[in-house]
Amino acid sequence: MSLITILEHPHPNLRKVAAEREAAAIADPAFQRLLDDMFETMYAAPGIGLAATQVDVMERFMVIDVTEDHEQPLVFINPVIRGRSADLRVHQEGCLSIPGIFADVTRADGIEVEALDRHGKPFTLAVDGLLATCIQHEVDHLDGKLFIDHLSPLKRERAMKKYEKLRRQA
Repeated sequence: MSLITILEHPHPNLRKVAAEREAAAIADPAFQRLLDDMFETMYAAPGIGLAATQVDVMERFMVIDVTEDHEQPLVFINPVIRGRSADLRVHQEGCLSIPGIFADVTRADGIEVEALDRHGKPFTLAVDGLLATCIQHEVDHLDGKLFIDHLSPLKRERAMKKYEKLRRQA
């Protein structure tokens, strides 16, 4: 396994909508290695989710593990959020593509998502809390959106000024 470079804002590919991954290509050993590399990269960053578009692969898949011990690695290929609860949750989000920036984002507390697992088997999950937030965040990436897009114009401007300052210092 190896680490992959994570694209950082304002890379233009972070704003592109990803194409569906062909089911026939899921068993490809190179794709399976890519998934393993994405997990290794996400854990090393450290993060709890990583979308393919963040590593410059314009296809609809992502890896997630919200556990502290990295004991529940999840792969979502061609994920579709089928339902969202009316209950909302505010969670402080960050992003591996906008390192060092965190902001409160309001999202549905519960969701139902359909996807294929890393072996191409379809599944449906109904989840809430942090996992629901993370899935919504990563699906946004696949749709060319960033968490800062959920902020008010003033909060987004403040976050971007702070981010530019951090980048200049790095």
